[in-house]
Amino acid sequence: VQLQASGGGLVQAGGSLRLSCATSGRTLSNNGMGWFRQAAGKEREFVATIDWSGGTTSYADSVKGRSTISRDRAKNTVILQMNNLKPEDTAVYYCAAALFAGPSDLPRNYRYWGQGTLVTVSS
Repeated sequence: VQLQASGGGLVQAGGSLRLSCATSGRTLSNNGMGWFRQAAGKEREFVATIDWSGGTTSYADSVKGRSTISRDRAKNTVILQMNNLKPEDTAVYYCAAALFAGPSDLPRNYRYWGQGTLVTVSS
């Protein structure tokens, strides 16, 4: 199983980015999915998660109201739309597939991880 995250880049504060996670190897359409991020010198932290159906989502307080997670089960992709970006959003963003169908904000509940995509927000 491979997860490929893309869509990161350099953006000014207040801008938007659309991160995409494509899965391959076997279908993960029945797994919960999540996005996490890790800033330089900090621990990995939860950003957003979505259940297998796309009907249940959850967000970290730091991105709530500015980000939307969604998925296209037929295309095996998960999207994280981030708006009104702030310098503190600068980090490497990772997508991950959960061990089960539901959403989770705990890294230990994720089995497969992508390689990460760098988001840099300038002030």
